Amino acid sequence: MRSLVVVVFVSQLLKPAWQQIPRQCATSEALASRQCCPVWSGDGSACGARSGRGICQDVAVSEQPDGPQYPFNGVDDRERWPLTFLTALAVVSGTLWVPTAVNAHLATSAKNTISQDYVIITGTYSQMSNSSGPMFREVSIYDLFVWMHYYVSRPALLGGENNVWMQVDFGHWAPAFLPWHRVFLLRWEHEIRKVTGDFDFAIPYWDWRDAQECEVCTNELVGGQSPLNPNLISPSSVFSSWKVICSREPEYSMRGVLCNGTEEGPLLRNPGKHDQNLADGLPTSSEVDFTLSLSQYDTGPMDRMANMSFRNTLEGFGNPRTGLGNSSKLGMHAALHVFMNGTMSSVQGSANDPVFLLHHAFVDSIYEQWLRRHQPEKSHYPTANAPIGHNSEYYMAPFMPLYRNGDYFISSKEIGYEYSYLQDPGQRFVDDLVSYLEEARGLWPWLLGAAVLGAVCSALLAVVLAKIRSLLSRQGKRRSSESEKQPLISSSEGSTDSYQAMMA
Repeated sequence: MRSLVVVVFVSQLLKPAWQQIPRQCATSEALASRQCCPVWSGDGSACGARSGRGICQDVAVSEQPDGPQYPFNGVDDRERWPLTFLTALAVVSGTLWVPTAVNAHLATSAKNTISQDYVIITGTYSQMSNSSGPMFREVSIYDLFVWMHYYVSRPALLGGENNVWMQVDFGHWAPAFLPWHRVFLLRWEHEIRKVTGDFDFAIPYWDWRDAQECEVCTNELVGGQSPLNPNLISPSSVFSSWKVICSREPEYSMRGVLCNGTEEGPLLRNPGKHDQNLADGLPTSSEVDFTLSLSQYDTGPMDRMANMSFRNTLEGFGNPRTGLGNSSKLGMHAALHVFMNGTMSSVQGSANDPVFLLHHAFVDSIYEQWLRRHQPEKSHYPTANAPIGHNSEYYMAPFMPLYRNGDYFISSKEIGYEYSYLQDPGQRFVDDLVSYLEEARGLWPWLLGAAVLGAVCSALLAVVLAKIRSLLSRQGKRRSSESEKQPLISSSEGSTDSYQAMMA
């Protein structure tokens, strides 16, 4: 079974950085000024400018035109991200940055640990009375990422109840789908390392090619099915007690509100019992191979209609057998979401389920395979006319500091992580050897000590043996000398044992 395999995420390019609204900037004053340049305690200046630690820098967003799919301007807070909320951020060593207190040895899990760095936005900027009434809430570290996935994919609220625009998504249905989720995984891994103190932690992936069932849905992994209700997680799994957030998007839109992080019920999952009209089942190896053969990253309108588009086919809107867009059934990435038949089937709420991470780590590995096979120039990623939020220079909502889509149109090797199954045998041997030597280096003081002790023991043993040999040699000579003084023929009477007798 090709199920859980570890992907090594080193995250070298993602330097100390965090996401969503920093606690220090979730105030009326910060929103009114639209600046997030906290005072550094080291010298009492904004961003530590007096000490040369950093500066407060204006945010310059791209002015390249977006595609026609979103016909509005100035109605959604994610437009020209992050200017609705902040126009200036702290910059340290070239990285947009906000000070934070990091405790890498928290004893509790990310699901139960409140984020010390960030809060979520629970209302639009206009609902905050344009900064005078901040609407923020603290959540756990895990739920922070669930909310982020909801926020990037939610419909646009145009004002008033039932007045929404559904045909928009700043992280899906267009070119940024793969770069956005790559950054999402890297940031999630970084936070888990901090909260657990395990800096060797790496996100595992599930290789679902040709699988007939959810191979990772066991109580030892992400939770099996409850014997009492197949839609629920087994009580024997830790995930049975998890509560989801941001899973009721239609309700929010109807009310004209945003998800506020309130718990909404248990995780739901009933894999394989999905609507067969939406997707056949899990993707096959041949479908993955066909998708990888498509040489163009994105095409045409660069949305769900795109034909012969690697991105659109991998995302699941292109047919994985023909490459034609707007397929009658969902495939590839989207097919698995449907197959899980529960929380994962909702775009906005899917990140609640830990299967989401295992799934997207494998999707990222397919993206990585394509990058290595086709080695596209960075210019192959669209700079203009992609759906809003997806041009190469567009900053990814709602990450802070800021990441541009096009900057993650590069191999994972350049970012600092690797998939073991994508390495060639020679490189794998080298990496294994390096790993062995690294381990050996840690044992070197013990090995050296053992070698010295062994040498000393050997020397002592050699001395002892030499002494014994010398002693035995002297005793042998002494015995030889004494034997020469004894009569050669016994003179005892009646003895027949004589030389003469022997010679007769």
